[in-house]
This record gives sequence, structure tokens and C-alpha cells, in this order.
Amino acid sequence: MLKDFKPVLGILLRFIIIYLVLLFAYQFYLNSFKDSGLDPYSRMIADHVRIVQETLGFKTLLYDDVPKQQIWFYIRTTAVSRMVEGCNAISVLILFLAFIFAFYKGTKTFVFAGISLLLLYVMNVLRIVGLNIINSDYSSYGKMAHDYFFPAVIYGSVVVLWLVWIKFYALKNENS
Repeated sequence: MLKDFKPVLGILLRFIIIYLVLLFAYQFYLNSFKDSGLDPYSRMIADHVRIVQETLGFKTLLYDDVPKQQIWFYIRTTAVSRMVEGCNAISVLILFLAFIFAFYKGTKTFVFAGISLLLLYVMNVLRIVGLNIINSDYSSYGKMAHDYFFPAVIYGSVVVLWLVWIKFYALKNENS
């Protein structure tokens, strides 16, 4: 009977191992920047958000609050939101990668993962831009956008990419 579950258990074990390795590596990364404020990856996202917002006509200033490990977004001299480590979507990307690599299919796994990470990065930057614009111009919708709409955008994007991976790559018959 255990033979019947061997493929599923293999996928589950790969998922858990990959997830834990990536999670511990990320925690090590965060710990190395503990005293210098927000980590460089999160800072890069904040800067890309600023660039997109300014391209859209929203003059944006960033205020680096090192002791609290956050960056404030100011639009038109008003603080509209703050970027903290959790806004960088790394925890979501770790979960995404663990799932994709649990269903490993050779080189195409790396290609799909790379393209997907790029798409998710863009989605996350646009998510933060959208949230900042809502907080700036439609502040009464800010909490709903932050708590419901924009998490649905990023998690929905991950689920769609998972479904694409499973349907078109992971479960595709290699002989056909």
C-alpha cells in the first residue's frame, strides 16, 4: 500500500525540504542586515515603486527609518504607506519556488521559475504602487485594499502560475 503513495510522498518531502532550506537561507539573509535597517532587496523594491509612481505622475519621496527597519512612501509631502520586510513578498516566492521545484522537470523548471519570479516581482511592485495611489487619493479604501484586494492579487497570481506549471509542465506526459 505504501508503494502507491511513494510518488506523492516524494513530492511532499521535496517540497518540505526545499521550503525549509529557502526559509532558513532567507532568515540568515535578514539577520545579516538587522542593524542596517531594511534589507537591500526590500530597498530595491521601494525604489522601483518610487520610479513607477513618478512615471505615473505621483511625485514620491522615500524616508528611510533605519531603527524601525522600514521605508516611508511620501506622495505630495504626505506619508501614504510604509515598506517593511513583509511587503517584499519573499515568503510568497519561497512557497511558490518550493511548490514548483517539488514537481521538478529538469531545465524547464528553472526557466519557468525564473520567468515566474520576474512576473511576480512586477506584480508585487504594481501592488505596492496601487496601494500607495489608493492611500493617497482614495484613503477611505486603503484598509480594504491592503487587507483584501492586493493580497488577492499577489496570491491569485501565484495560484495561476502554479496551475499553469501543473497543467502544462509538471503533469504533461513526456512521451507525447
